[in-house]
Amino acid sequence: MRVLVVEDEQLLADAVATGLRREAMAVDVVYDGEAALERIAVNDYDVVVLDRDLPIVHGDDVCRAVVETGIPMRVLMLTAAGDVSDRVEGLELGADDYLPKPFAFSELIARVRALGRRAVSPLPPVLERAGIRLDPNRREVLREGVPVHLSPKEFAVLDVLMRADGAVVSAEQLLEKAWDENTDPFTNVVRVTVMTLRRKLGEPPVILTVPGAGYRI
Repeated sequence: MRVLVVEDEQLLADAVATGLRREAMAVDVVYDGEAALERIAVNDYDVVVLDRDLPIVHGDDVCRAVVETGIPMRVLMLTAAGDVSDRVEGLELGADDYLPKPFAFSELIARVRALGRRAVSPLPPVLERAGIRLDPNRREVLREGVPVHLSPKEFAVLDVLMRADGAVVSAEQLLEKAWDENTDPFTNVVRVTVMTLRRKLGEPPVILTVPGAGYRI
């Protein structure tokens, strides 16, 4: 899952990003509304965690811009104001969910995951294919009932491949969904991660390489 965190309180923004990355999400971070608009123009995010009171460009305008893209990016709006009228106004702008500050990080994670599921075609919370069972909420992977211990990045790659439901996923798509914007697009990190993931999942191999196209389960 690819997430954009937009929050002008830098310590909070970085803490949220760190926590989301620990949950195997690819996260970009910006600290003002103008930078958010630049990122949204070039990246397709699954979820945008958006503070409402932003400098340079207000969060309301960023929310409108997300809606106008026509891309199913989901918006979780954050605000220090907890009045019902503020929540209603945020939702009417096009936000998909609303979380007042201060918030419990566990609730933020749950809401981001729920919105991420809505950003793509509906799928069951637990994904199963080719003898693999992947539970995003429990961060658990089983192969034929046997636990498989994966790094956060390996988990993220497997999640993307499982959600493709047998379709081919290109290396570029894996970079887009499982890594953040600081990753060198010419690196071999995708190939190496897929190789270690394939080894950890064991025999017979379930991740197939499609020459010139990508990977599929």
